[in-house]
Amino acid sequence: MAERTLRGARLGGQSFEDERGIEFAARQQVGYKCPQGHEFEITMSVEAEIPAIWECPRCGVEALSTSGIEPEQKVEKPARTHWDMLLERRSEKELEDILKERLELLRGGEIGPAHLHRANAKKRVAG
Repeated sequence: MAERTLRGARLGGQSFEDERGIEFAARQQVGYKCPQGHEFEITMSVEAEIPAIWECPRCGVEALSTSGIEPEQKVEKPARTHWDMLLERRSEKELEDILKERLELLRGGEIGPAHLHRANAKKRVAG
């Protein structure tokens, strides 16, 4: 029975497969340089799309490719204000009409804070 038992291998990822007959993918070395002067190379597949920016393994800062690949400039949309969003729903003429209507209601005491209504009611009774 002792002859058929498997002996344990040491801890870790040791492969018992042979590398004969295996064809490795074509590779290339891509160079990067960070703003702090650190230069390093990353091994990538020939078929891979080369990124313009890679994190520096020494300092963590974004390093630029030394092969002249430029990072894509992101198109930034201008910030939409509340006014812009309001104009998407209503025209300025409609807004002016609504404003006039609401001001009339406010001045008539029909809407607005309660303390304004009491003041207006006193004036109406006195007048």
